[in-house]
Amino acid sequence: MTRATSRPNIVIVVADDLGFSDLGCYGGEIRTPALDGLAADGVRFSQFYNTARCSPSRASLLTGLHPHQTGVGILTNDDRPVGYQGSLNDGCVTMAELLADRGYTTFLSGKWHLSSDVWNPNASWPTRRGFHGFYGTLTGCGSYYWPGTLMRGEQPAEHEPLGRDFYYTDAITTEATEFLRRHTRDSPHEPFFLYVAYTAPHWPLHAPEEDIERYSGAFDAGWDVLREQRMSRLVKAGLIPEQTPLSGRDPTQPPWADEPHQAWQLRRMQAYAAQVHRMDRGIGHVLDTLRATGAYDNTLLFFLSDNGASSEELPKGDIEQFRHRRDILRVTTRGGLPVRVGNSPAIRPGAEDTYASYGQAWANLSNTPFRYYKRWVHEGGISTPFIMHWPDGDLRRGSVVHQPFQLIDVLPTVLAATGAAYPRVFRGKPVPPLEGRSPLSAARGEPVAEATLYWEHTGNCAVRRGRWKLVRAYPASWELYDMTSDRAETRDLSADHPEEVADLAAAYDAWAARVGVVPWGETVALYHRQGLSEDDAAG
Repeated sequence: MTRATSRPNIVIVVADDLGFSDLGCYGGEIRTPALDGLAADGVRFSQFYNTARCSPSRASLLTGLHPHQTGVGILTNDDRPVGYQGSLNDGCVTMAELLADRGYTTFLSGKWHLSSDVWNPNASWPTRRGFHGFYGTLTGCGSYYWPGTLMRGEQPAEHEPLGRDFYYTDAITTEATEFLRRHTRDSPHEPFFLYVAYTAPHWPLHAPEEDIERYSGAFDAGWDVLREQRMSRLVKAGLIPEQTPLSGRDPTQPPWADEPHQAWQLRRMQAYAAQVHRMDRGIGHVLDTLRATGAYDNTLLFFLSDNGASSEELPKGDIEQFRHRRDILRVTTRGGLPVRVGNSPAIRPGAEDTYASYGQAWANLSNTPFRYYKRWVHEGGISTPFIMHWPDGDLRRGSVVHQPFQLIDVLPTVLAATGAAYPRVFRGKPVPPLEGRSPLSAARGEPVAEATLYWEHTGNCAVRRGRWKLVRAYPASWELYDMTSDRAETRDLSADHPEEVADLAAAYDAWAARVGVVPWGETVALYHRQGLSEDDAAG
């Protein structure tokens, strides 16, 4: 069936903590045929940027603003009056609100993570920010077998996984496909906006055993050899310039040959790969449903990750304090077994009674060829796979766009494609103008004006203009890199180009003041006064 409208449907698929080179179409070993197919039939971006963390990225994606402008500058802690409120504020408007007003049916399946209060319905819940329907979790992560804060609309649904076969990635897929079928049946002539927000492959490492076994032997060469192999494939695919140096192994991690627990390490990476594999299979089901309902050709689809790979170790902080996080951690399985938390060779990840992450060395592989991770604004923290697909959109099929873009550019793209207008005032409140510009012309092989890009997260700061990127990891000094020859940020040129450092630093300071960046030291001081740590401040 062909839809009787020129307005395209919009589908946005977000992965959680996926590294730059994890997908097959971005050089990885993980088998991702659905996403590889989208890349072959659509457009890949080699220099698309997120905001280094899950909540800020989602806020920026949905509003076209920098996260500091939306109230979600760090995570979802409410740090007022000193810091951010940790929830979407009423001074921004979401993509769902704009498209709903344009006649779109809107649905979210998956992770929200834009509300400081996940227990009591409030103005920052998705059902009150433009989504007609919602199935998913309000918090940031959790068990794939029994997720906390699971909701249907505004009604708790944490009982639904009990007594049955349940896996959250599959449930997100099922709800998304059921929405598509329901919409086709009930509103066949109206466009839709479907936001599919997977939690995969965010920790914990939960995956069905058969998927983990699919990757037996896939990573046996170890992280050193695999990083080199990924780099070779990235260059061959035209995603990274040939002259780009591969950053060295994270200096805190051992060579693979010296790793004393190789079997356990391989199990960790196999479980991570299984999570990505299952997500890709779900995306394939969504694509099949789009085809079956006749919506495929006129659907503008985006795929991206909310930040780079995560080097986070578990438990986060004190184990007893971590066990009180009932929004993200179950202390028992559905069958009553105790959940074993932590990264130890004694804990073989995958099953419901484990709660582990895959560690820094594998995250370093996931972010090949870059340095750093989630939370940092070096390339490893902010560089994401980004695929745009729209059969009816005259995109340059199979091409790679090398021009830099970032999350603030997604909403302008959607508005340009749908004809929806962006207001100066929304629901009686003034809203800031959009910060980005649409890369749609670039995806069609046409020129798009260059822009200066900015980032800040927990004191880590960066600004990019043309070939130059100025970046610092808090509380260190500014570093300067030439992105045309050194995407991996291996040669700091700040001493050689002091004029560029001064110019870009001044631009950064002006931007930070304009968008309301709260100095990280002020937030940390707030937590110290409460007897808490910098890690607590970071969420």
